[in-house]
Amino acid sequence: MSPARDDGLEGRVALVTGGASGIGRALAVAYARAGAHTVAGSFPGDPHNVGETVAAVEAVGTGARCVPVDVDVADTAQVDALARRAVTEFGRLDIAVAAAGILRVSPLAELDDASWNTMLEVDLTGVMRTFRAAAAVMDGPGAFVATSSISGGVYGWDDHAHYAAAKAGVLGLCRSLAVELAGRGIRVNAVIPGLVESPQSLDPVNSLGPDGLAAASRVIPAGRPGTVDEAARAIRFLTSDDAAYVTGAQLVVDGGLTVGWPA
Repeated sequence: MSPARDDGLEGRVALVTGGASGIGRALAVAYARAGAHTVAGSFPGDPHNVGETVAAVEAVGTGARCVPVDVDVADTAQVDALARRAVTEFGRLDIAVAAAGILRVSPLAELDDASWNTMLEVDLTGVMRTFRAAAAVMDGPGAFVATSSISGGVYGWDDHAHYAAAKAGVLGLCRSLAVELAGRGIRVNAVIPGLVESPQSLDPVNSLGPDGLAAASRVIPAGRPGTVDEAARAIRFLTSDDAAYVTGAQLVVDGGLTVGWPA
């Protein structure tokens, strides 16, 4: 018999954007293992199937549920409705994780206003909308986590200035909300994933692709890219009672990349 969990997650309800794939899907499964329910927001145009997230949660077998909801985080009304759906389905909302994001390559000379604004609408303002909507329906204490990136959160990335700017902005947003919401017992933290193998990073056009990830492994002290499960477990920790005194922090999950001297 497995020992009872003491991280406080059993029975809690988490809202997760970007729930159709990658870290969002892995997080829904991680919450299910802890006995927590998930409302998984996913963009209708996402090529990944959020139904696979629901199936993966059900396969865990703890009785935890995953409710899929279509949402465009660039639309305030849809994000507000997503948060209300959590309360309608489960009667409460305890956790919000902003994991939805897009990644597009664009050298500065080709970076027009529309491309810049679209990136920030999703990767930065979408985080704010998610947290604002969640805070509006939460009655008690809770935890928010946003996914930043090693690109912008730590390093620069050529041909991706709009993405890096959005991800750097996420850190300032989380620090400020950690201060503002502390009186309500809501903790706000950010995770900074390094090179994690995901549908986004495997895109050879807008990101590194398989060959780029393989080459990067030579400069990662851990010797490999991270997995979405590893990133998800870090987020799960930050939203659990094990991190009850952690707020306004940025947790780097990168296999040592940012502290290792390049070979």
